[in-house]
Amino acid sequence: MPDTGVAVTRPPASGGKPLVRLSALKRYFDVSPPWLARVLERKPRAVVQAVAGVDIEIKKGETFSLVGESGCGKSTVARLVVGLYPPTDGSIEFDGNDMAHKRGAAEMAAIRRRMQMIFQDPFASLNPRWRVFDIIAEPIRAFKLASSAQDVRKRVDDLLRQVKLTPADGSKYPHEFSGGQRQRISIARALASRPEFLVCDEPTSALDVSVQAQILNLMMELQREHGLTYLFISHNLAVVYHISTRVGVMYLGRLVEVADTDMLFKRPKHPYTRMLLDTIPDLDMTGRQRSPVAGEVPSPINPPSGCAFHPRCPFANERCKRERPASIAIEGGLVACHAIEEGRLKIEDRSYGVRA
Repeated sequence: MPDTGVAVTRPPASGGKPLVRLSALKRYFDVSPPWLARVLERKPRAVVQAVAGVDIEIKKGETFSLVGESGCGKSTVARLVVGLYPPTDGSIEFDGNDMAHKRGAAEMAAIRRRMQMIFQDPFASLNPRWRVFDIIAEPIRAFKLASSAQDVRKRVDDLLRQVKLTPADGSKYPHEFSGGQRQRISIARALASRPEFLVCDEPTSALDVSVQAQILNLMMELQREHGLTYLFISHNLAVVYHISTRVGVMYLGRLVEVADTDMLFKRPKHPYTRMLLDTIPDLDMTGRQRSPVAGEVPSPINPPSGCAFHPRCPFANERCKRERPASIAIEGGLVACHAIEEGRLKIEDRSYGVRA
């Protein structure tokens, strides 16, 4: 595992009630050609099953991370949670409130204020025509969180200091900052509405490794200070190990394994999880047997029958090809795998450590 350059000080696991609950969540995208083209060419409708039934509970104060290969549906889940996409089916609850339930504008704004999103690309997520002060002040004004212009100024100045910038930076434009500084501005904007829950869609993937460590440390510091809850999307296993309380592994729109971070990295169960972790460089030269991820992710337009991973799985049998596995509880986590259920695949300590 690449060196993160920082110590691992994850948030403690929370035993409280879930702040966010996703139940049988689905999101399909119609990518069919126009009707006339389908008629003339005799082509059927094409539907991408980006999220094909996901169940997640995120407790207050924890960081729940979603990992998986590109195209597995991680970012779609993030956008569903904050309301950028409506779900095709299933439900999203925030602090006991069903987000699909119709509410008045004021009630909906009060709920929306409590959740914000940090986007992947700090170069694209900030308005280049606005000064930093106005970018950060916009949520404060929109949710009427300050009574005067002086209060807005004080709040923005405080937010800039919290993300290790200065009040003088508020008069500048986004292009005057580096990538890491722009992401700090994005974090300040997300915190401006005093949220409880942040959805972080690969917030460090566009940054250099040294800057990633600074942003991660900042996010964990802010989590401790403000009691924040994170849904963290990433494909970087070193980052996930560093920041997460629990981890969910996604494959082709579904969760194949969910476990506490230490347990997932020490005793991975699903074959796909093991293959992902086998991509970690063995810096200690242990000589551990490795099975790198082979093959390609099948098309979400026409996913395989049964277990979606069976075309790439060395442990697949006929049952895996015809029957989709249900999630079973094991060692404090969940795994959806017939080979584990039937005892055909042995669970063993593999200890994928991350150098801090």
